[in-house]
Amino acid sequence: MKIYGDIKSGNCLKVKWVCDRLALPYTWIVIDIVKGESRTAQFLRLHSGGQVPVVEFDDGRTLAQSNAIIRYLARDSDLVPADTFAAAKMDEWLFWEQYSHEPAIAVCRYQMYFLGRKPGELDPDKVRRGYAALARMEDHLQATRFMVGEALSLADVALLAYTRLAHQGGFDLGGYVSVRRWIGDAEKSLGLPPVR
Repeated sequence: MKIYGDIKSGNCLKVKWVCDRLALPYTWIVIDIVKGESRTAQFLRLHSGGQVPVVEFDDGRTLAQSNAIIRYLARDSDLVPADTFAAAKMDEWLFWEQYSHEPAIAVCRYQMYFLGRKPGELDPDKVRRGYAALARMEDHLQATRFMVGEALSLADVALLAYTRLAHQGGFDLGGYVSVRRWIGDAEKSLGLPPVR
């Protein structure tokens, strides 16, 4: 299996973390999105959407979109709850992450971390939506260790990718005690060093 991705991308890291956690062998193919390497003719043959990550399996089939990839790779693992309703709640968080979390927090991070913008240059609506997402997570995590109960699931993997890097997008996690506790628990469960 080949993973085409940018190691600085949270969406790509999700796939790496799942493979590492499940001991799935892979070859990492570096795609630098800032240099436009996901827009080359060669890459677009893999995925016409021009986005990373993309996984190419040994039989030549490809799969894109980080949450679809991790859902497929972890389908028979302990990262997907055995209870069907709990698994559906996990999927609920996966969809929410891509619709309500990532478009605000990851975009602000991209603009500051990759493009060098200052906090005052960010879209105020994206900042507001990012803080709204963090507030929802804080409220939820006051009652549970992980996003879906007491065990790590793909919901945690997906949301950890950009939440742990939110400060790089100008978000202050100081007031989010439960989110910060959860970040530490999820990093420990995945064997990740704390982010600086």
